[in-house]
Amino acid sequence: MALDLLIKNGLLIDGTGAPAKRADVGILNGRILSIEEKIQARATRTIDASDLVVAPGFIDPHTHYDAQICWDGALTPSSWHGVTSVVMGNCGVGIAPCRPETREIAMRDLVNVEAIPFEVLNQGITWDWETFPQFMDAAAARKPSLNLAFLAPLTPFRHYVMGEASMERAASVAETSEIKKLLGEAVDAGAFGFSSTLLNQHMGYAGRPLACRNASRDELKAYCNALKERGKGSIEIAMTKQIGVMEEAELELLDFMLTESARPITFIAMFDRDDISEAVRTSLRKAAPMIARGARPQTSPLPLTREINMRNPFSFAAFPSWKRVFEDKSKSAQAAVYKDASFRNRFREELKRPAAFGNWARITVHEVKSPELKKWEGQTVAEVAAAQGKDGVDAFLDLTLADDLDNEFTMVSFNNRVDRMAEILNNRDMLLGLGDGGAHLDMLCDSGYPSYMLGTWVREKKVLTLEEAVRRMTSDPADFFGIRDRGRLKPGLAADIVVFSEKEISSVGRPERLYDLPGGGKRMVMRSKGIEYTVVNGAVTWENGTLTGATSGKVLRS
Repeated sequence: MALDLLIKNGLLIDGTGAPAKRADVGILNGRILSIEEKIQARATRTIDASDLVVAPGFIDPHTHYDAQICWDGALTPSSWHGVTSVVMGNCGVGIAPCRPETREIAMRDLVNVEAIPFEVLNQGITWDWETFPQFMDAAAARKPSLNLAFLAPLTPFRHYVMGEASMERAASVAETSEIKKLLGEAVDAGAFGFSSTLLNQHMGYAGRPLACRNASRDELKAYCNALKERGKGSIEIAMTKQIGVMEEAELELLDFMLTESARPITFIAMFDRDDISEAVRTSLRKAAPMIARGARPQTSPLPLTREINMRNPFSFAAFPSWKRVFEDKSKSAQAAVYKDASFRNRFREELKRPAAFGNWARITVHEVKSPELKKWEGQTVAEVAAAQGKDGVDAFLDLTLADDLDNEFTMVSFNNRVDRMAEILNNRDMLLGLGDGGAHLDMLCDSGYPSYMLGTWVREKKVLTLEEAVRRMTSDPADFFGIRDRGRLKPGLAADIVVFSEKEISSVGRPERLYDLPGGGKRMVMRSKGIEYTVVNGAVTWENGTLTGATSGKVLRS
């Protein structure tokens, strides 16, 4: 019997953490048929992986590609970095279920929470579904290049049942029962659980709290019970109102949800921060009893440098004073807020609270449009303020107004201390992810973290072994979500494979601007280096630095 694909002579990393070994991989009908030191069978295609690593395809546990699947079945740039499966529907926000008359509300939620431009969503989303099972079926019909796994985001479920009241109050007993039923139907159709958020900056339609933030304790009990009754599914929740800081109320809620669901929970975000030096250590110590019961803190291996677009200044959404900026997002309305002395004074007061921000030396003028302001590019806001004799708030907002709100800043925030990052990455309780693929398009791109992880933390800094780093991005997320036939190289499992150069793999340079979204919208992307081949369900989807056009991905079902 001839194989469909034979990968020969590679250094095999099987995804379990076992030592690397030289072996051939034989693939037939989308699955791994055999792994042997030498396979002699004929094959329709043979790849010589001499001097290359052969590993399971990476599984990204935290993406927001819910809308992008409508116009980009390859889910770029994740597919450029060896990712073969993505989990979407995180942070309680999404576009299904959705009635035709409430589509704008669902889109505005994504605009405010995940910084995806409304014009892109309005032109790009196909809306060939209403219920969540129909959404999954529509995704499968598009024949994507990657495998798609879905979490059921709580916000659209609450809105589907409660309407706009979902943004104002807790659900009634009858409403809770109906939402629970719909969540159960989503899981029965193959969703891998549900997601929610507590974060203050997660503001939805018209600057109101994202609907899932209004869920009562009784509601959460019911939704957790939906998973417990089925004995499957997991929960993702954006829980740390202060990044890296688990407060007592959050710890108590995590304990409650673990008990009521009896299912694994991943919570975000455990980023190292030098302004609260012991935050992650303290949070992990407090959460240890819950971690022992199946809670998984989630982090990113990337240093987090954000672009701040002053038309969608998501980085400041946690400050109550900035709520006004998101209520009316016309340029004139936002400019009026930025000019307002009472807004500036309230923001100044909020900056005085402990760990509110850091300092203006963290924010740099990245790009301005006005020629008269070009002299400030590359300087920090602290430097601009000193040169102008102003405080940081006035220098920051005056520069924004002078450039008609078209300027951009970059902010150095988290994950910058190498020693603490080594400690975090070596903690096997941590789930690696937070790539946020498909979100925050005009300010950042973290979805290239797999190639960064292997290039920086494995090859350059030697913080993790190659075997352990691959395990953390393959079988570990697969096991957490219950994706049973992927994440390992083993006969009988799906042939999702990445072939890369250990010497060259990296996430290349700074984010690059592309204008390839629906309607010509801008996004930031990161290129990869050293990813030679990616195989999804037995078909080569990436080769020699480009997508092949193969559409072999599937919708994964729990």
